[in-house]
Amino acid sequence: MSEKRRNKGGRNPKLDPAVFRYTVRFSEEEHNRFLSMFEKSGVYAKSVFLKAHFFGQPFKVLKVDKTLVDYYTKLSDFHAQFRAIGTNYNQVVKELRLHFSEKKAMALLYKLEQQTVELVKLSRKIVELSRELKEQREQSQTCLDSAESRLKKGETQLEAKWSQKSV
Repeated sequence: MSEKRRNKGGRNPKLDPAVFRYTVRFSEEEHNRFLSMFEKSGVYAKSVFLKAHFFGQPFKVLKVDKTLVDYYTKLSDFHAQFRAIGTNYNQVVKELRLHFSEKKAMALLYKLEQQTVELVKLSRKIVELSRELKEQREQSQTCLDSAESRLKKGETQLEAKWSQKSV
């Protein structure tokens, strides 16, 4: 009978199972702060976040800029539209050659060329705006890096003061 239970299928037992459980109570303000930190971390489970934070393991904070995501989405849409226009452009030129006289086709091609020039101007403007956005992001990142280094320096000074007071 005991042999049948040993051969039972299922998951292999963990070598070091986590069996100790603790309960923590937060006030509403603390709970909201905890949730915002948890969401920024990008960790999949609150318990994993708590353990990492409690034992001092580094955790990353992901900040998603909604405007930047929207910009990339619209930029991707523009790219898809430009590809579709390129395909349609080739089809229109073929049809003009086949179904219209040379004079009429040239007049229509001139109008098409004017619209193409407008599209080229628009695409150059998009590229310029993207470069400006990239430069702004790099400048803000350098500002964040310098602020972060100043913050770390302040933390080490505080830790040194606390360690001197406790001695």
